[in-house]
Amino acid sequence: MSEKKQKKGKIARQKMSEQAPEMRRGNFKEVPLGYDEETAITEASRCLGCKNPSCVSGCPVDVDIPGFISFIKEKDFEGAIKNIWTKNALPAVCGRVCPQEIQCEGKCILGKKGKPVAIGNLERFVADYARNKGISGIPAVGKSAGKKVAIVGSGPSGLTVAGDLIAKGYDVTILEAFHKPGGVLVYGIPEFRLPKDIVFSEVASLEKQGVKLECNSVVGRTVSLEELFEQGFEAIYIGVGAGLPKFLNIDGENLIGILSANEYLTRANLMKAYLFPKVDTPMPKGKNVTVIGGGNVAMDAARTALRLGAESVKIVYRRSREEMPARKEEIHHAEEEGIEFLLLTNPVKFKGNEKGRVTGMTCLKMELGEPDEGGRRRPVEVKGSEFEIKTDLSIIAVGAGANPLLTQSDKEIKLNQWGYIMADSETGKTFKKGVWAGGDIVSGQATVILAMGAGRQAAKSIDDYLTRGW
Repeated sequence: MSEKKQKKGKIARQKMSEQAPEMRRGNFKEVPLGYDEETAITEASRCLGCKNPSCVSGCPVDVDIPGFISFIKEKDFEGAIKNIWTKNALPAVCGRVCPQEIQCEGKCILGKKGKPVAIGNLERFVADYARNKGISGIPAVGKSAGKKVAIVGSGPSGLTVAGDLIAKGYDVTILEAFHKPGGVLVYGIPEFRLPKDIVFSEVASLEKQGVKLECNSVVGRTVSLEELFEQGFEAIYIGVGAGLPKFLNIDGENLIGILSANEYLTRANLMKAYLFPKVDTPMPKGKNVTVIGGGNVAMDAARTALRLGAESVKIVYRRSREEMPARKEEIHHAEEEGIEFLLLTNPVKFKGNEKGRVTGMTCLKMELGEPDEGGRRRPVEVKGSEFEIKTDLSIIAVGAGANPLLTQSDKEIKLNQWGYIMADSETGKTFKKGVWAGGDIVSGQATVILAMGAGRQAAKSIDDYLTRGW
């Protein structure tokens, strides 16, 4: 390694300033505050500019990471964002919620002996710079292809397909079941992690390019796939996500005060129930809140409950901290805010009062046994370890299944044993001619950037089909 590169590697990774825990636990404002220009340039200078950058191989949408970082080094922030936009239409989103630590940053060469380049923080910085400066990411739209494409769902995969195809000249319409676009980016992720205005800004950019948006359109109920074809659409992309809540199936789970994280976060995020009574969607609240699960959704639910005035919030997870699927950053933020973690703990029964409201939860202590099919050590019950937890609001965040509204309405859409759409892993093609699918409805719950990667592959395949045939 050259002396120049050694010096670069000695620069400490630049921290991002944040709201103090004692302040942020009482508001829904964004927690990380972003880099300023000087900090961004300093962090960018850590990049070694590898000739064969392994970081790019860790990005599902192949962002030219050394390329955009080199623009930041030169203080050409507009050049940096335009470089990103050639591959990623949602950089402000990805810079905030992507698991960079296991993707691009996880492959950074600096991470082998120290801390990797803060690629996500730099991506967020240039995206925010562009938005604040009014820099447009609208690409030149290709010559009209004269063909219509319908996209079902306005989550990350659907938005990616829309952006890629509108740029090629297709007539693109997004059909969204909810009253606001954004999918899981809006209904699932709290304001303190991903402000809604950022998502709506990205959607507005697509609309300026010519993408049509139809909300309150429940494909499979208000309109069928066949009716869309009859309306002149020649290709359809399904990106409806995995929004069917999963439960524990234990005694007492139907008591008042027990609900899925899907419902809880949708009320708080999309329907702004945290502003009740200013808005007319009430929000379930509790003093002693328990959240069952160890993923990002569990962290989001717990941190939301805290901000809604809970006196105590506990995350109950049946494995150890090392097995928690949530991002380390989210776990760290939750702990800073005073959320208690009950690890190696498994609920077995809910208890209620004479009014049918939950008052407590019976749990068992667990220990880790042999690894399961996913590689994580399997939790095993410790006999005789029962104990009680007091709770008046319990939120179940143990995953979600395939959204059945559309898939059950068309028998030509083939499903696997878990109810997810069967689609080609390289192209997104389903068993129904002219129909593609991608994101969580195919893979099960995954990350935003993986859904975007699936959307990119499908867009290429749709373009190929509409120019060359199935």
